[in-house]
Amino acid sequence: MNRRRFLTAATTAAAAAAVCATGPAALAARTPTASRARTASDLALPRTWFEATYRSMTAMTTDFGLTADKIDVSRPGTPVPSAQTSPTNIGCGMWSTVAAAGLGVISPSLMHDRLARTVAAVERLERAHGFWFNWYNAHDGSVLTTWPESGAPVRPFLSTVDNAWLVTGLKIAADAAPALRPRIARLLDGADWSYFYTPYDPADPVAGPGQLRGGYWPDKPGKGEPTGFHYGALNTEPRMAGYLGIADGSLPTDHYWHLYRTLLPGMGQEQQPAGTYVTVDGVRVWQGHYTHRGRKLIPTWGGSMFEALMVPLFVPETEWSPHSWGTTHRRYVRSQIEHGLIEEQYGYWGFSPANIPEGGYREYGVDAIGMQEDGYHSLGVVTPHASFLALPQAPGEAVANLKALARDLGAYDDRYGFRDSVNVTTGRVSDFVLALDQGMIAAALAQHLRPGLLQRPFRTGGFRSRVKPLLAKERFSI
Repeated sequence: MNRRRFLTAATTAAAAAAVCATGPAALAARTPTASRARTASDLALPRTWFEATYRSMTAMTTDFGLTADKIDVSRPGTPVPSAQTSPTNIGCGMWSTVAAAGLGVISPSLMHDRLARTVAAVERLERAHGFWFNWYNAHDGSVLTTWPESGAPVRPFLSTVDNAWLVTGLKIAADAAPALRPRIARLLDGADWSYFYTPYDPADPVAGPGQLRGGYWPDKPGKGEPTGFHYGALNTEPRMAGYLGIADGSLPTDHYWHLYRTLLPGMGQEQQPAGTYVTVDGVRVWQGHYTHRGRKLIPTWGGSMFEALMVPLFVPETEWSPHSWGTTHRRYVRSQIEHGLIEEQYGYWGFSPANIPEGGYREYGVDAIGMQEDGYHSLGVVTPHASFLALPQAPGEAVANLKALARDLGAYDDRYGFRDSVNVTTGRVSDFVLALDQGMIAAALAQHLRPGLLQRPFRTGGFRSRVKPLLAKERFSI
């Protein structure tokens, strides 16, 4: 099963004082758009972190060419990649390699060779309805029907969100390696996002919400058996699939307006939203918002960092919608920082789904900024990738937090970068790094070190002509 669950309803005193003294103006002055020039010394440590992170990605990539799900870096010697991988992991591997070449960590020719090997592996993967299954054997590309670690059965599944991240990686690879474009174009020809889409039905918006299904089990006739839910929340990771479909024309542009900024008043959710109804492009939209510590923002489903901030590593939401998306992204980061430093007084911050330090996987987040009534909780577990995701909004605070995690808790490994998570109340550090989270770190560092490096495919074509105008019209009630 997919580790990530984004089911939407149809559906220390000094540190605290420092945070309290930081208002929006001070935060804005530290963003990359500010006039302060970054010196070489500002970038030296992030580059070192990128190099270590990329070593982990290459260590997770099998001879077959697929980036595996994880490696155990707690033991000496060369780690062995896990048996399993997902479309998201494969996409992470590709964009990390493009970032490594763009930052001069590897040569363009080595980038091409590594991408070509991965593309050849992807060409050999079994698909259904033009999309990739959720779990494969990373060493031979076979579809998994039993879970390697437990022997539990796995029913092959086509995941909307995981396919979105593989397509993202393929688009970035095609942009960076022109010789591979024809092969990648053939791979993408069958990826029609309308497969996952339930058209809007004004007579029955519950059955026809104009949203994307979580996915399908294709072992049933026709399209297969759908999930019992749609991805209805706007500020969650699956919006990448929506953007891809709108950009290539396989989804109508009004799909964007049928997604929930919050659930409607009176529906069960974390807090009752404030806001107003507006009509945009003929669609009646509930422009709701939450308030957390005096700030209005658009919640995610569970309150985790990567729901909100993985997508803008690629699609320039903050630039195209500075007063709506840009504002809520900034306030979301501020809420995560204050939760860790003030509300819980951990001394550290950054909460997002990750490896449980003691073993396993679960969601972590800030419950108050997620719609789900029983949302994701921090539980003392800080996840370094969450700080990296915050680099565009709070670079100084993100770097300081990461330095502290490395210095105080041993969360950084010189060989392979930051461990996946650390329980700051017990000091237990995860033994693992995960491709998903290392991939987010690599993309965030690429954006920090060379802004726009991985965004080029998402600034042109249908993204410019169809997605950008939608974001320009967005008017969150915040």
